[in-house]
This record gives sequence, C-alpha cells and structure tokens, in this order.
Amino acid sequence: MFVNAPQAAGPAAAPDPDVSAVAALDEPTRRRLYEHVARAPGPVGRDEAAAALGLARQTAAFHLDRLAEESLLDVVYERRTGRSGPGAGRPAKLYKRSARQITVNLPERHYELAGRLLAQALEESEATGEPTRTVLHRKAHELGAWLAEEGADDDVLGLLERYGFEPRGDGAAVVLGNCPFHALAREHTQTVCGMNLHLLQGVLQGLGEGGFEASLAPRPGHCCVRLEPESS
Repeated sequence: MFVNAPQAAGPAAAPDPDVSAVAALDEPTRRRLYEHVARAPGPVGRDEAAAALGLARQTAAFHLDRLAEESLLDVVYERRTGRSGPGAGRPAKLYKRSARQITVNLPERHYELAGRLLAQALEESEATGEPTRTVLHRKAHELGAWLAEEGADDDVLGLLERYGFEPRGDGAAVVLGNCPFHALAREHTQTVCGMNLHLLQGVLQGLGEGGFEASLAPRPGHCCVRLEPESS
C-alpha cells in the first residue's frame, strides 16, 4: 500500500515560525495595524496608530508588540522632538515593517505525495518489466480508493477540499480550482495529469460516487481534471 503505517509518536515538531506569523495576522485588529504600519512612509508610534484606527492606546500597543514578537514589525527608538541631550526626553518606541520574508505553501500543494507515487511506479516497473506509466496509473487509482476509504465520512466535495483541490460547482459539473501538483504538472503535463486523473477516478470509485465521472479537461487556472455528471 502506498501509505506507510503510522510511526510511533516522537517529540513534537517545533512550530513553523512562518505559520505562526501568518496566524498572528488572522486577528482583524492586528491585521489592520500591520497594514497601517506597512503603508506608512516612516516608523509609526503607538499613539499615532491608535488614533488612525480609532483604538485605545493600550489595545494598539498590545497588538503592535505581538506583531514585533512575530518579527512582522521591527521596533526602533527615535526622539520625535528633534532635540537631543539632557532634557530631550526618552526616545519613543516606534514600529516599521520588517524585512522578513514569509513563505507558506498557499495554495495547497502535495509534491511529496506525487513524488512517492512516481518513485513507486519506477521501482515496480524496473522489478516487473511492466510499463512505468501503467504502474503509475494503477498506483494512483489505488491511492485514490484508499483516500476515499479513510475519508468515508466525507462526500466527494468534502474529500477533495480536504486534499487541496478547491472544488467548485460549474452547473452540474465540478471544476477543481487548484492542482496540488501544479509545478510538476506544468513541466510534465501528460505524466502528472494522467496520474491525477486516475487518482480522482479511484476517489470516486472508493466513495461509491456514481454521480460523477472524472475526465481530463485542462483549463488555465484550474486542475486538469473535471468531474462531469455520469452519462447514462
């Protein structure tokens, strides 16, 4: 079977700092503050940010510091009075957009899944002499059926959503707004789209979903596979 048995649990993986940073922006007030600071021509103070967004100073300070903790904003200290030396007052704590780049895999991709299928097909083909593409299609179909079995509580749309295909209704048909194997499909279209077609045929068969049939229908901005109402 394609999927290995679960391994014994080890130490928990360290949280991905990029995911943590994106999650921090999910809070609406925090996101508004980040966008305000990012658009500003220079560093922004707490009072200025609070006044611009109609927030209490304490609220603005809390969220600005949280953004700084996630390295989404940098903290700098400047004297806004223009004076220096004794009597000039303490430098103000200001915020500016960080130079940090955040990389999160959106839309969803599953290149490891494709890589394992391709490797298995190559190895079995070398061992048996069966054409590699034939083996790949069979393995993809088997995997689709296994995914359907594991997600038996889902309907076809729910299962495809879970694995990143972004299904959308198109009349009586279903189009897939995202290809989880996008970069591979762009460079190796025939191989990857054929694999994808058999994967989704396996899903439909595994779910006992007789209402749709999968077919290749490449369109810009969509997965190469489309689900059409099953012909009578």
